Amino acid sequence: MPAKDWTYVMDEAALPEGKMTPVYPSGVNVLMARVGGAVYALEGKCAHMGCPLFNGMLEGVILTCPCHDWRFNIRTGEFIDAPELRLKMYQTRTEDGKLFVSLGQMEGL
Repeated sequence: MPAKDWTYVMDEAALPEGKMTPVYPSGVNVLMARVGGAVYALEGKCAHMGCPLFNGMLEGVILTCPCHDWRFNIRTGEFIDAPELRLKMYQTRTEDGKLFVSLGQMEGL
């Protein structure tokens, strides 16, 4: 299995608890979120009509799309009303106060 390619996206301190922010490693729209101390990286546009999710509302681990109120679990990327639909999820890593993302989709999702 090849080694993961990790891309620096932001300083860890720039992502406070309960917040989210968009990043664009290699031009890919990724939404970073921190909940319960864990950092999540998921596809930054809604699976429904491509609306930018960084404008949505984050309540706990539930992210609501700003366009049509589709709700996603940021831990899994699953659409709450139809779990067979999901956003891409990306692995994250923290090193020396910096956040990195691997743009290969997480296995098992």
